[in-house]
Amino acid sequence: MPTVSKTAAVGAVERLIAHPRLPLLAGLDAERPAVHLLSPAPGGGAVRRITTVGGESEPYGDAFGWERYRRTPAAAWHPVEPVLVVSGEEYAVRLTPSGTEAAEGVRAGCRDLAFHPDGRTLWVSPSAAADGADVVEGTDRTDVVDVATGRVTRAPWWDTGVAQHPAGGLLLTFRSDQGATLGLFARPASDGGGAMHVLRRALVLDVDGYETPVFSPDGRHFAIRGNAYGNTLEVFAFPSLRREMRAVLGEPSPGYPYPQEWLDGMQAWSRQNLAYTAEGLWVGTPEGTLLQIDVASGEAVTHDLLDGARITALASTASGALAVATARGELATVEIEGAGAPSAPPSREPVDAFLAGTAEVADPWADPWAQEGLVLTDGDRTWESSDLDEVTESSPADPGWLQIQSFMNQARRD
Repeated sequence: MPTVSKTAAVGAVERLIAHPRLPLLAGLDAERPAVHLLSPAPGGGAVRRITTVGGESEPYGDAFGWERYRRTPAAAWHPVEPVLVVSGEEYAVRLTPSGTEAAEGVRAGCRDLAFHPDGRTLWVSPSAAADGADVVEGTDRTDVVDVATGRVTRAPWWDTGVAQHPAGGLLLTFRSDQGATLGLFARPASDGGGAMHVLRRALVLDVDGYETPVFSPDGRHFAIRGNAYGNTLEVFAFPSLRREMRAVLGEPSPGYPYPQEWLDGMQAWSRQNLAYTAEGLWVGTPEGTLLQIDVASGEAVTHDLLDGARITALASTASGALAVATARGELATVEIEGAGAPSAPPSREPVDAFLAGTAEVADPWADPWAQEGLVLTDGDRTWESSDLDEVTESSPADPGWLQIQSFMNQARRD
């Protein structure tokens, strides 16, 4: 049975990012473009705030949608060291428990940050040279920053964070477009160059606006929260990529123009309300409860632990506990009976099986949709790139991206 062991008033937080190995948290402020470095106090007391960057920033006020999104800082933890890199509107810094310094090579105002698993390079999206003369025509780019020197090179574009498989050796990130989002799997380069070797087997999601995927501790499932038009939750098995769960949190999208009541409901559900522990998938609700979901059975247990305070952010910590932020400005640590940090890394078997069944794309700089040999799945059906070129019929029940594809193919034939 979960128990709330520590609470602290740290101010309203809309996103929590836990360090993968250390008892450290990053909290994105809900009121302004600021990021707090947080840690349990010595001796295991209440969570305390170590330092803040952007605390004097202008509040978000009534900013909503894209206006709010473009002002929200990006942040990423070093995979081993107590270093948090943050890119805000007017700054790019490295936060540590001992101080703050400039993040060489990282520009202010970027949208996404992620460390290479070896910690020697940092991926920054989009590239500072996105509008520069050195951009290859017809492509987008991201920056690859050498952490030691600040030297910047370029790599193909990705967005919306990078999720690493718990066993290592495989990454999952997105390439988003309004019509569809590709979930791209990649092998991280092992030569220190910071490259992603993108693979042909990919996930396809309707529309855009998804959050960074979250892997289960054993690496045999991952969950995706989205999208721009609805509070969806999807869970996929790995390595099969079979979709095992799909749910809509709150009311389904009524279509444009959106009623204000529905928009209010969308905002009540946090976009950062997912976390995995060994005990299952956890979802925070606007009612302040935690849902513990057993994906295999589809059963959910409701835990009312936070006195009805709306959950604004959720993260699993390196110790196996849950960190939960509430609309009251509290940060609670929820301990799960019998849980703890895993004593051994998860099996590499799922990763090896996935890699054995695919290969690298021919040209990582090309449009992924145009890659020869691309194999796409939505979790229910699978298409090869050549199949999609021939699709000319679809139904209203098909995802929007497939309807668009069939329409365009038919139009070209006509």
